[in-house]
Amino acid sequence: MDHYRVWDRNRERCPLTRDRRLGWGVTRHADITRASQDHASFSNQVSVHRSVPNGMDPPEHTPYRNMIEPYFDRERMAAFAPVCRAIAADLVRDAVATDSAIEVQASLGFPFATRVQCRFLGWPASMEQALHHWATVNVRAIRDLDRAALAENARRFEDLIKGQLQVRRDTLAGPDTDLTTRLMHERVHGRGLRDEEIVSILRNWTAGEVGTISASVGILAHFLATHADLQATLRYEPVRIPYAIEEILRIQGPLLTNRRKTTCPVQFGETCIPANQPVTIHWPSGNRDPRIFHDPLIFRWDRNLNDSLLYGSGIHACPGAPLARHGLHVLVEALLDGSQHLAPVREQPPIPADFPLGGYARVWITTHGAPR
Repeated sequence: MDHYRVWDRNRERCPLTRDRRLGWGVTRHADITRASQDHASFSNQVSVHRSVPNGMDPPEHTPYRNMIEPYFDRERMAAFAPVCRAIAADLVRDAVATDSAIEVQASLGFPFATRVQCRFLGWPASMEQALHHWATVNVRAIRDLDRAALAENARRFEDLIKGQLQVRRDTLAGPDTDLTTRLMHERVHGRGLRDEEIVSILRNWTAGEVGTISASVGILAHFLATHADLQATLRYEPVRIPYAIEEILRIQGPLLTNRRKTTCPVQFGETCIPANQPVTIHWPSGNRDPRIFHDPLIFRWDRNLNDSLLYGSGIHACPGAPLARHGLHVLVEALLDGSQHLAPVREQPPIPADFPLGGYARVWITTHGAPR
């Protein structure tokens, strides 16, 4: 199913949807902005399991968010830039070593996302495959509504992280060792973070970064391969790459949904949603709303992307957006620098990812020979 097209249709015909699995769905930009910014009426506490800080509302949410945001500040991004660039260059070089078609998700998307995440957090290379496996199982369990598999996978992730914490305790690692160790030395409400809080924070970072970055890589590679003029422009003017990434991912977003729960009756047009009802925000639908973006399915250089919902909206907007933006920038730059021309493989059309993932499960491109 092409979820993007379904939302396009619903947004015009029935902007407030209702689904047995997802509850009430909002598809228009204005309604999405309202649901994501009015945290008093739309709570993020949607699960019985504590999620730090994504599953919290103010005032509980605020000190945790304030503690997390500096991990993605400009100084840290600048320090991590050479590492991220080297990862991108190595993966692209290996992927385009031959003139045959490459499957982007297997050769670039997942390896780049997991390797960047591990290096950013100071985890060993052995964690890359474990993260890939965890993310794959998690998506399958969510798709199949398999609560037992979700619970088991959550325990598996907890064991992985607690193992990393124990290694640092055994070696008496100081707070400047890496970002994971620094988290172990953070204080909120006058006390150190509990292990379960650290696990929750790292689960949110990992699920968000690995899933969305890997999906974004496939979306970007396919879009550039099928838009030769845009690809040529970016090769000639690489300074335009950051804007192009934002506009491409506005058209086809990697993150499909987030959940909220109403705390009181809320009115959308003639429909009143009662309190304690699940609400699903469909981010890509808002980014394709013609009320905000004229000709929304067409790439344009003159957009005002300040209204883009690519990284969310409100107090729960993605704190890791700076890392995602930087990572995608250096990967696209490396892919263009390391190839002569990107083109789709006509006999192997892309396979869409299963909900709840956006983008593609598999997408093939050719790079037409050795680097320039």
